[in-house]
Amino acid sequence: MHRIIQLATTLGLLGLSHLALAADAVGATEKQATNWHAIIMFCIFVAMTMGITYWAASRTKSTSDFYTAGGGITGFQNGLAIAGDYMSAATLLGLTAMVYMQGYDGYIYMLCFFAGWPIILFLMAERLRNLGKFTFSDITAYRLDQGKVRTMAAISSLTVVCFYLIAQMVGAGQLIKLLFGLDYNVAIFAVGLLMMVYVTFGGMVATTWVQIIKACMLLFGGTLVMFLAFSQFDFSFSNLLEKATAVHKLGDKLMSPGSLLADPITAISLGLGLMFGTAGLPHILMRFFTVSDAKEARKSVLYASGFVAYFFNVIFLMGLCGILIVGQNPEFFEGGVVGGKLIGGGNMVAMHLANAVGGNMLLGFLAAVAFATILAVVSGLALAGASAISHDIYARVIKKGQASEASEIRVSRIATICLGFVAIVLGIAFEKQNIAFMVGLAFGVAAAANFPVLILSMYWKGLTTRGALWGGYGGLVSAVLFVVFSKSVWVDVLGNAAPLFPYTQPALFAMPLAFLLAFIFSKSDSSVRAGKEIEAFEDQYVRAQTGFGASGAAKH
Repeated sequence: MHRIIQLATTLGLLGLSHLALAADAVGATEKQATNWHAIIMFCIFVAMTMGITYWAASRTKSTSDFYTAGGGITGFQNGLAIAGDYMSAATLLGLTAMVYMQGYDGYIYMLCFFAGWPIILFLMAERLRNLGKFTFSDITAYRLDQGKVRTMAAISSLTVVCFYLIAQMVGAGQLIKLLFGLDYNVAIFAVGLLMMVYVTFGGMVATTWVQIIKACMLLFGGTLVMFLAFSQFDFSFSNLLEKATAVHKLGDKLMSPGSLLADPITAISLGLGLMFGTAGLPHILMRFFTVSDAKEARKSVLYASGFVAYFFNVIFLMGLCGILIVGQNPEFFEGGVVGGKLIGGGNMVAMHLANAVGGNMLLGFLAAVAFATILAVVSGLALAGASAISHDIYARVIKKGQASEASEIRVSRIATICLGFVAIVLGIAFEKQNIAFMVGLAFGVAAAANFPVLILSMYWKGLTTRGALWGGYGGLVSAVLFVVFSKSVWVDVLGNAAPLFPYTQPALFAMPLAFLLAFIFSKSDSSVRAGKEIEAFEDQYVRAQTGFGASGAAKH
């Protein structure tokens, strides 16, 4: 218990940090007997999604089809897909466990994680759709030096994608080892190969529908478990709280803010990382180019926010119900109860709760959902990484915009396969490592490298190529160094006596540095090219407001 809380305190990350916690906790758990219910349901899901991939492959003829599903996804469908891309298995497992152990603190984490969506809705969604075509590099490089800025944006995107991939793959191996009774390496290969098939043959069409199906399964499965568990308390929240506080080790403090964060600086840095990191994730931003116009992009965020908010509340109730149904029954809970007080911890609380209220069938379904969730998230990440390599680096930088659509798709498919094998190798290599710091790095890079340059390119006419490069690379390098020099890596992984950087969250320090560097080097740039780039903002502003010419994005 103490170790898990300490990790959560140290890392201060939601979504995928919980995957790290889950993987870390599950890694110490012995492989269980094969769950045939889960395997059968998972095979049904795989067969269904393979059918979708076969159908999608026949519709994926152009780069637009491959990267953005031809812009033919509706706002509602895209909202479901974004929610599916955003809610990993860690959301289901890690957050339920956090509420189970820490009560109200778990809910505060959900609110912090949710805070990034209004930023995307009000500041970014419309302009993203109007200015971009395939990747967010289209936007940052709109009026700047195409080669240099796209290279910078692609490098930071690939950094975020790779660390997310490692976290997901290691988490997948550890979770499936427990849930399905499969060997760790077998699980890693299964996830990697399936992801390669989805993205290589089906592109964004297949990936979108895999994410939509997975989101529906996750919402349905979570709601069903919550409904069955909550019914045992007559659907009375006050009744549930009264009983939960009576048996939990925190007692009346269960519904009070606790001390998950070590100090105010860590808390502020956490908030900045979660809010602005969300708005800089390449696989989330890429989804805004799959809809037909800015109105549908706004709808996407609205629907996604609704689905995510609803699921967070479902998880909160699941965690509270688990305190009584799982925590009071040693048959379902490893730690059990001593002296009437809940002890121990367990990131598999959601699975134990499903087993307790629905038996092996519901447990099998939820286990299959967990695996399907990992597949969907990994597919989205792979597509974002492949597009950075093929669209930004190959087509725009190396070929100077002269690459044919066929060659660009071919490079993208090769990149997907390479990324898949890289993910498999890294997943196996990092099996015994604490992967949480990699998640921190992903959020830190997204908040410090991607977000500042992206938001400045959309709203500040004074941004120049020199400013964008200094801001982007400065945010990227500083975020990486801050995480490497923090306790998470410098002490816990590299074995040094004391950290060189005293905090575990880089966003509060790296993100302002990125903005400052971009401002200083843009203001001090008096070149002729800089003057032309500033003048070109007027054309960009008209396009951002109207969407006129959006279909021709990145063709100048």
